[in-house]
Amino acid sequence: MNLPDVPPTFRQPSAEELPWWWRLENAAGDEVSVTGPLADQRFAAQADAESWVGEEFPALAEQGVDAVVLFEGERRVYGPMSLHP
Repeated sequence: MNLPDVPPTFRQPSAEELPWWWRLENAAGDEVSVTGPLADQRFAAQADAESWVGEEFPALAEQGVDAVVLFEGERRVYGPMSLHP
């Protein structure tokens, strides 16, 4: 029995559908991995990515993130941008 493809509303979006993401870095510029709901976040639009980091920067800093770099797919948009005053 062949079932139809899963409708887009019931499947995880692809990287092409959510091209915006943050590289999370420590003070030395090395990539940092975070856990929980902060991990592996991707966004459909630049504004969504920027809003997310604006809301979550205290939690990111608690997990050792000192700076973020914004990417659209493989293209570096800007950064590093410090999470500290």
